[in-house]
Amino acid sequence: MVTPIEDLALLSNCRTAALVSRDGDVGWLCLPRLDSASVFAALLGDADDGVWRLRPADDAARSVRSYDGDTFILVARWRTPTGVAEVHDFMPVGPDPGAAIERTDLVRRVVGISGTVTFGVDLRIRFDYARAVPWVRQSGTKRAPELIAMAGPDAVVLRGVRLHADGHRHRGTFEVGAGQSVALTLTWFPSFRPVPEPLEVDRAAAQTREWWQSWADRIEHGGVHSAEVVRSLLVLRALTNHDTGGIAAAATTSLPEDFGGQRNWDYRFVWLRDAALTLEALLAHGFLALADHWRTWLLRAVAGDPADLQIMYGLAGERNLPERELPGLAGYAGSRPVRIGNGAALQYQADVVGEVMVTLSAGRDRGLTESAFSWPLEKHLVQYTAEQFERPDNGIWEIRGEPRLFTHSRVMVWATFDRAVRAVEEHGLDGPVERWRALRRQARDEIDAHGVRNGHFTQYYGTDEVDAALLLLPQVGYCPPDDPRMLATVERIEDTLIRDGLVLRYRTDTGVDGLPGGEHPFLACSFWLAEQYATSGRSGDARALMRRLCSLTNDLGLLSEEYDPVAKRQVGNFPQAFSHLALVRAADALAGVGRQPR
Repeated sequence: MVTPIEDLALLSNCRTAALVSRDGDVGWLCLPRLDSASVFAALLGDADDGVWRLRPADDAARSVRSYDGDTFILVARWRTPTGVAEVHDFMPVGPDPGAAIERTDLVRRVVGISGTVTFGVDLRIRFDYARAVPWVRQSGTKRAPELIAMAGPDAVVLRGVRLHADGHRHRGTFEVGAGQSVALTLTWFPSFRPVPEPLEVDRAAAQTREWWQSWADRIEHGGVHSAEVVRSLLVLRALTNHDTGGIAAAATTSLPEDFGGQRNWDYRFVWLRDAALTLEALLAHGFLALADHWRTWLLRAVAGDPADLQIMYGLAGERNLPERELPGLAGYAGSRPVRIGNGAALQYQADVVGEVMVTLSAGRDRGLTESAFSWPLEKHLVQYTAEQFERPDNGIWEIRGEPRLFTHSRVMVWATFDRAVRAVEEHGLDGPVERWRALRRQARDEIDAHGVRNGHFTQYYGTDEVDAALLLLPQVGYCPPDDPRMLATVERIEDTLIRDGLVLRYRTDTGVDGLPGGEHPFLACSFWLAEQYATSGRSGDARALMRRLCSLTNDLGLLSEEYDPVAKRQVGNFPQAFSHLALVRAADALAGVGRQPR
């Protein structure tokens, strides 16, 4: 049975992430990094593609779950006819999440609450996206059993319970009574290293709880959706690699935009756009150190000739992200192909530099001081944009059809020069400001002449179509939210892109994206509309849409990329940074925070 995306829970150690189903299955885990090959990939196939199942043996058992405060420690309380027990799942983090670079732990601690509960364990380890069945051996003692599995460069050791081979899986049972606990730990390590020492579970749990909660306690938000804002910012932190500073777009690959279709992409990389927007949401809530860390990552990633700039990189700044298919995995709900890598890395997307410049400008306005290389890097990016000024691009939605002059992209070209000019005028930095002013003026004249038709902004030059990215124009200060052209654009979006009250990115039936099939409403776009409502005087509409959108989070406050309002299902990669950062912006707008253009 396919696990609904909304039934997934996220565990994170700020280096990788595990997804746990409501039934107690860890069906997705890549080790040691978010973009490493998987150890458990049942989410994209079936149990034989790798899973760690832990749940009461009684089929009548039912659970309720929550996070332990503002952390990623998942607590699932199971009720059975014979008793009640909890499973506490977490990935240790803190006090220094990057200290243990040669081990990664996943803990599943079972705590008896009342009566007696028998738990069953089913472990199927499949390295390298289920392409490598490991060699497994039993070790340890009767009281401290160990199961060691290895294949190629990867190895894991399971401790806490003795399992027995059953074909290519290992199974076992154990009981917990009231007041008892059993801690199961799975530890990844390089296969050429010795087996790591057992984890001190109690200490790791306390440190992990303290690390997440102390980070969350720094968040200030007084709006009606403060709980959703805090959880969203926590998700953005969970997707930020502690070692490198790279911010992933999501924790998964190939969760489909269209069930059974081909729109299945790998989102475990750092899109400059997504990372910049994520960083801006964090900056708005005081996390200046993360901005500095990401800026250093950016310098490393784009070092060299600006002409070689990519729109996405690996978590440490890797450039080679070839898109490949994994025919051995059946795909989520039969959605093939399953892809790793992303061919969009080689696209030209004209808006990306603008997003980076807007975010670094916001950091400068909030007190982020210049490093020896930060402003020279920005000047190189501005020069790169000037050299590409007239070039059509693939746009924010990464179309795989013909490049075009997308209006949103052209506005972000304008924003690139605008922020460069502001850096000189407002912060005293150096640069060819007269040339930048001229290019800024040229971009605006062009957009006003060719990006507007029938009184509204258009998706690209020469069409009457709109897309939801146009909702971002006031956010970057191109025009006020109540500009007549903007209000007409909103009206057009409401007429053509609303499905069951939610916003589509654009009309897929026009053929602009060069892909078969359709998709569902894109959650970030709906949050953008809520922000537009809030900043243009439609506060009632903003509140109503925001309530609707926040009701679409799962029971743990998590959002995927899209939503199917007919089937009432979350759709696409999960959890999605774009959705959560847009939630934060919309909530801030409703609370009267950050109303000024970024």
